[in-house]
Amino acid sequence: MTVKTYTLSFDTKGNNDIIDLTDRLRDCIGSSNVREGLVHVFAPGSTMGLTTVEYESGLLTDLNEAFEHLAPSSKTYAHNQRWGDGNGHSHVRSSLLGSSLSVPITEGQMVLGTWQQVILVDFDNRPRQRDIVVQVLGESH
Repeated sequence: MTVKTYTLSFDTKGNNDIIDLTDRLRDCIGSSNVREGLVHVFAPGSTMGLTTVEYESGLLTDLNEAFEHLAPSSKTYAHNQRWGDGNGHSHVRSSLLGSSLSVPITEGQMVLGTWQQVILVDFDNRPRQRDIVVQVLGESH
């Protein structure tokens, strides 16, 4: 079995900045030569998350509104009172979304729905440089 690890770096705007990772993941899979297996994506940070969506402007607006409804940025958070960094909502949103996901690979391609993309959401309240860890695991050709 082949296991290849990649680190992808991004400059984000914070405040629910949504980045489509799909093409970069395809590049990792292509570089790995894995034909059958999994691509596993991990966001090492407590104020960002990963999921799949249809990456289009209406859905991105809806997603941002849902995050604001579930964990309002204007709410008083114990985290903010303890640390004074104003990003308690960012930690809550990240916890709800999750920091990792896996997608099957078949015939060298991710098994995604027609309109499905893999995204990173940076919930922090400021711009950041973010690293994402990608592992491609499986049988190569």
